[in-house]
Amino acid sequence: MEPYTLVLVVFGVAILAVAWLPSVLENYPLSYPIVFIIGGWAFYQFPLGLPDPRPTSHPELATHLTELCVIVALMGTGLKIDRRFRWRTWKLPLRLVWLTMTVTILVFAALNWWWGGWPLATALLLGAALAPTDPVLAGDVQVGDPNEGKEDTVRFALTAEAGLNDGLAFPFVYLAIGLATVTSATLPATLTTWVWNDLLYRVGMGVLGGWLSGRLLAYLIFGLPQRICIKTSAYGFVALAVTLFSYGITEMLHGYGFLAVFVAAITIRSYERTHEYHEYMHAFSDQIERILIAMLLLVFGGALATGLLDSLQWIDALMGVLLVFVIRPLGGWLTLRRAGAYGLERWVVASFGIRGIGSFFYVAYALQQAPFAEPERIWALTGWIVLLSICIHGALATPVMNYLDRQMARPVGKPVS
Repeated sequence: MEPYTLVLVVFGVAILAVAWLPSVLENYPLSYPIVFIIGGWAFYQFPLGLPDPRPTSHPELATHLTELCVIVALMGTGLKIDRRFRWRTWKLPLRLVWLTMTVTILVFAALNWWWGGWPLATALLLGAALAPTDPVLAGDVQVGDPNEGKEDTVRFALTAEAGLNDGLAFPFVYLAIGLATVTSATLPATLTTWVWNDLLYRVGMGVLGGWLSGRLLAYLIFGLPQRICIKTSAYGFVALAVTLFSYGITEMLHGYGFLAVFVAAITIRSYERTHEYHEYMHAFSDQIERILIAMLLLVFGGALATGLLDSLQWIDALMGVLLVFVIRPLGGWLTLRRAGAYGLERWVVASFGIRGIGSFFYVAYALQQAPFAEPERIWALTGWIVLLSICIHGALATPVMNYLDRQMARPVGKPVS
């Protein structure tokens, strides 16, 4: 059997598993991404003549596949948030984005530079790539489908954070890219360009581009059907069109497309909030996202089997443990004071900053833009932290969220049994 034919069979089985595994594992401390990683690792144990799955062998393909997966996930994430955008009601996720994520980036970058021995630019890249909560793999701790009503404080905060911070981490990625090629003579110009272009303009254009495209597409979705009928079977294609249009237009204007996709989804969601259209669009986005997840996690498992972590040093492994167990949870708990989450809720929000496909994209993108030191070691550390996060958070998500639900449902004053 040719390797290509075998790959088709495996992907077919994986896509079929996507339909079954979430419901099968719903009440168990195990997430389906873990199963796919194990499957990809096992698949590459056999001498089948398969292509090298490591991202260093196919940098452009790795960049574009992870990019597509993230933007599809961002559209689905925005569409399922029932809560309208208000500064007061979105205080918690906004705090997570502008303060918690920034603190996590800076602390992790500083430790990598000072203790891990990384160059400053590379340390900052690692901080920017590994700080954001991933919208792709954080589904177990996110809100339910549109109008489902499953939107408590914890789930809303983590969902909105995942949607916002994948765009707002980009300024730090661009700063790392600039520092990788800077000299003492060009440093002032580099920092000025970063502030005005990469931070202010690109973020502003991301928000504006997403809002304008969302308004336009909302009219086409909810206004035109009164004159031109859109079949129910085509609703999903509209969701994909919205994703690609808002992302592409904003990127052409040099804004942050990730941010634009999420803002566009939130803008569309604010129109006719209870319309069944949102459910169809979210369902289609969710299906495309799960297919892409299955493919990427199988490849990730294969990369682990073929030596992705060979360049990992003990200090890097320890830094990954510190990020997952100390830096994000403690930093989150400290920065979320008086932000709307208290007690157990505050600890859960602070602890479940899941790393995933977005981290792969940032690293793949940055390594194509500038000559960072030790790219294989960068990939090894990134892969280790993503693997650690998927395993730990995947195992804890279901029992922790179930326990939190029971605590929230318990009448005040009733003792815990």
